Amino acid sequence: MSNTELAQQDVSESSRIRRAAVGFMGWAFPEVPLARVAVFRVLIYGFVIWDVLYLTNDVIPHGYAPELYDPTWIGRNLPFPEPSVLSATIMQWALIVFCLLAMANVLPRIAGWAVAVLFLAWMANSQGFSYVSHDHMALQVTTWVLPTVGAAGFFDRRGSQAAGWALRVTQVCTVLTYFGSVFSKIFTNGSLWAWPNSAVFTWAFMRRGSELVTWTLEYPALLKVAQWGLYLIEIFSVAVFWMKGKWQYAFICLFFLFHTATFFALGIHFLPTVVCWFAFFPLEKIPPFLKNVWGRVRGVSR
Repeated sequence: MSNTELAQQDVSESSRIRRAAVGFMGWAFPEVPLARVAVFRVLIYGFVIWDVLYLTNDVIPHGYAPELYDPTWIGRNLPFPEPSVLSATIMQWALIVFCLLAMANVLPRIAGWAVAVLFLAWMANSQGFSYVSHDHMALQVTTWVLPTVGAAGFFDRRGSQAAGWALRVTQVCTVLTYFGSVFSKIFTNGSLWAWPNSAVFTWAFMRRGSELVTWTLEYPALLKVAQWGLYLIEIFSVAVFWMKGKWQYAFICLFFLFHTATFFALGIHFLPTVVCWFAFFPLEKIPPFLKNVWGRVRGVSR
């Protein structure tokens, strides 16, 4: 091969690398309206308030038994306070205040960073008493990326790559909650096929199944099919990034239906992850819609 041909090959290879890099940057930093983050922030910080009041509301009671605290790696290596009723109460009220400020677009960076640190400390306490749940992973990461966006109004239609990056990180972490669980199932059970061919649904329905699903215990083959269905959905969860428009929303609704069914069947929900799925939706359309509805209501009342 001549020097000229080698040079042309190098240029072609360099061009492909540049195109790939540009394509990845465009995907990782899409330009989305700031209004989308403004609405998403309300959903996320509103959920965090509900979370600390009703879902992970065990942190304050943990203060009565600090000797049972066995922190995870994060709790051991970050300077978070040891469990106490006073520190937990202060954290809870501080979280509520800073969440409200961030939702109102008041000092969004400062309030957002405060929420990220406090919520991480809150969850380190909640998960430091023998139970660790993975449904908060995407939500936890989301509280750390939202403050990077800064101010964002509900009617601000300006495009922002910072907003796009924050939402993309949330999307990736949300999907990894499912796709990552596939590897957990493989490593825990020792093979690619062990989990979907096991009797895990039978065990779960026998242990805590509601009357809506206990009848399926008489049909083990049906439960095996359901396990394979869930397994395949988790494997192909990453396909959501290649889908567009209605197909993408329909695919996301499969996960909503799965969590709805799980709640009614077993009393288990994944709300901290479910709320993060809304990072895929054009939420900026909600404020103008509500404004139009309010205008019509006012017009009728007059």
